[in-house]
Amino acid sequence: MAATRIELIITTLAMLSGLAVALVAMLIARTVAAIPAEDRSYKDRPPLGFRLFWWPIHWCGHALHPFISRAPTAALPVRLRKAGLEYSISPAQFTAARLFCALAVASFSCWVLDSLGQGSTSGGFGAARYWEVGVSAALAGWIYVGIWLRDRIALRKSELHKTLPFYLDLITLCVEAGLNLQGALNQAALKGPNGTLREEINRVLRDVRNGKARADALRAMSERVQEPAVTNFITAMIQAERMGMNLGPVLRAQADQRRSERFLRAEKLAMEAPVKLLFPLIAFIFPCTFIVLFFPIVIQFMHSGL
Repeated sequence: MAATRIELIITTLAMLSGLAVALVAMLIARTVAAIPAEDRSYKDRPPLGFRLFWWPIHWCGHALHPFISRAPTAALPVRLRKAGLEYSISPAQFTAARLFCALAVASFSCWVLDSLGQGSTSGGFGAARYWEVGVSAALAGWIYVGIWLRDRIALRKSELHKTLPFYLDLITLCVEAGLNLQGALNQAALKGPNGTLREEINRVLRDVRNGKARADALRAMSERVQEPAVTNFITAMIQAERMGMNLGPVLRAQADQRRSERFLRAEKLAMEAPVKLLFPLIAFIFPCTFIVLFFPIVIQFMHSGL
């Protein structure tokens, strides 16, 4: 009789547990189905890491959308614009990616800690240690995505400074050959090397084809890049075209100036290299050298009894 009652209780608990799991699954399915699909026909492809985990990032970004500032002058949209991700991911999706990375790193760290605890003789770690490791790992995952965005901005800036004189020379040759400014930009986008500047020129041409004025499209490019060299180049082109001047000499002067700035920038970096090498030289190389030089002398003094 008691065994039958225990079996009945176990069966009831199993049925209730299954019903709870089914209700939770149905609630999650209804929540996911309520999220509208994103129209990406006019957007660029997101980076590889975002594409691998796109669905959870999109769902979480949809939930965070009301709480993230969408103003164009806010800090996060400006940084995404500088990184070339304005038409790839939204600020809410970037914040969702940071949360997802923080949770993933925290879960992996706790799993590694649990694996180490099972193999230790002490029988595992306490709950406080799991909380410390989880919070630290989550903070590291959150910061990592921000560092990735900062490095992407710095890489685009460096690449833009390297390729800008070449594109200016190419645009100058096309203008002096008889093409107008839009035709020169089109040829530069077709013949120029892949990189940041080619993407920006293609975006300018796309805006012009969609009906935007060429001066406004160039100003939008200057706002996206936010680099003094590009701003000066675009301002000179707009003023020369508005005043009816010949664009060839203006573009050639801009190309010479940008090339001089690139040479000065490389010279500055070369002069900074010895200063940057000073700390590793003192902290790592000098101690090893002193150990190699003075170790035999110390051993000799020890054997001589001094």
